[in-house]
Amino acid sequence: MKTENPLALENQLCFSLYATSLAITQVYKPLLQPLGLTFPQYLVMMILWKEDGVSLISVARQLGQQPGALTPVIKRMAEQGLLTRNRSADDERQLQIYLTEEGKRIRDKALDVYACVVDQCGMSLQEIHRLKCELDALRERLLKN
Repeated sequence: MKTENPLALENQLCFSLYATSLAITQVYKPLLQPLGLTFPQYLVMMILWKEDGVSLISVARQLGQQPGALTPVIKRMAEQGLLTRNRSADDERQLQIYLTEEGKRIRDKALDVYACVVDQCGMSLQEIHRLKCELDALRERLLKN
C-alpha cells in the first residue's frame, strides 16, 4: 500500500472489499444461472438448506439486511416455486419460509457451484478458511463500533 496519498482509491480497504465483492458475485452469476438463482437468492437458499422453516426476520438477520429489503427476493422465489411463505400460527406478523420440493432438489446442484468457486479463487481450502475468518472478525469489529 502506498502511503503518500491515503485517499487514493488503490490505498483503500473499502475499495478492495467492494471490488472483490463485485468480482466474486460475477464468478457466481454464470454458475447460478442454470439453477435459476440470483446471488441474493442463493444466499437465502443456503440459509434454508441449513434450516428449513425459518422466519423472514431470521433470514434478514443472518444476511445483515432489513426484512423489507428481502421481501421482493422472497416473493420472487415463491413465484419460482422454490419456497413457500406462511404466516405463523402463533404470531400473524411473523412470516415463516419453507423450501418446496424443487427448492430442496437444487441443493445437490449447488454443491457443484461451491466447488467451482473454490477452484476459481485459486486458493487452498485452508487459505480460503483463513481469509473468511479474518473477514468475519473484521465485520464483527466494525459492527461493535
